[in-house]
Amino acid sequence: MRRIRFGRTGEDVSAIGLGTWAYSGATMAGGSPVGWSGHDDDAAIAAIVTAFENGITHWDTADVYGNGRAERLIGSVWDRVSREQVFLATKVGWDTGGADHFYEPGVVRRKLDESLENLNVDVIDLYYFHHCDFGEGDHALDGALEVVLEAKEAGKIRFIGLSDWDASKIVRLVDRIDPDVVQPYRNVVDDQYVTSGLREIVEERDLGVAFFSPLKHGLLLGKYDLPVTFPDGDFRSGIEDFRHAPTLERYRIAAGEIATRFEREEAVLHALTGALLADSPTGSVLLGQRNEAQALAASKVGEPLSKPDAAWVRHVYRER
Repeated sequence: MRRIRFGRTGEDVSAIGLGTWAYSGATMAGGSPVGWSGHDDDAAIAAIVTAFENGITHWDTADVYGNGRAERLIGSVWDRVSREQVFLATKVGWDTGGADHFYEPGVVRRKLDESLENLNVDVIDLYYFHHCDFGEGDHALDGALEVVLEAKEAGKIRFIGLSDWDASKIVRLVDRIDPDVVQPYRNVVDDQYVTSGLREIVEERDLGVAFFSPLKHGLLLGKYDLPVTFPDGDFRSGIEDFRHAPTLERYRIAAGEIATRFEREEAVLHALTGALLADSPTGSVLLGQRNEAQALAASKVGEPLSKPDAAWVRHVYRER
């Protein structure tokens, strides 16, 4: 597994990270599906251990993935995995805990302590604000940031991160929060990371960057021949592309062209991740690894494509 310097953190992390959103299982929040169906605890633990054994030591989770389930699964493996060799990230920001806002100081303080307990650790390497909604006029930002900075001073966390689906929101708040790492949504079809100007900020400030949903929830792998529906509680049930046959066909053909051009093991996965790493020397790509087979597949990629190859991959997926 290729290693990268994670920006100004100075940490040496794997270019492919272990993403654990899918460990949520089918979950609802505020009447909306926010999880992934088909989760199995034993398979997830096998994925975590296999990822570690194959060099994937950048792990990403969140307090709300399965209401703590993902964190607890990670916390259960320290008898088989060296904590010192894992760069561990989690997030806060979706569970109000009955308060008026996700980022009220008391909520952040309590959720941080819960994450430490769930993860079975004394310190979290990277603590993200899970999104950029700090309320009207960003009224909750200063209080939440104060709690996180206090936690850093107390040694409970080492670095601060900022995540959002909308890269322009990260851009808007990067000066006020001054994160060490940013985590934007990015894949070869949806690339607001570039158009928002966030890439330039990452380069100027020497930030670490972790890209989430690089496979567009699995769609870009081209494995869906027919429209598919998902059960209640599955985030993918709200993604129209899964029900749109022409889009599925477009991605299937594109993946076939990728496999033909890159004659290697895990060719499509290599291309989809390598295209994102081509312009991101301080970047790591988060891949959901739900079982041992997926962890093994993830361990075989992580090299950046050449810029011409990266441009070609984007062209194939976008133009079709």
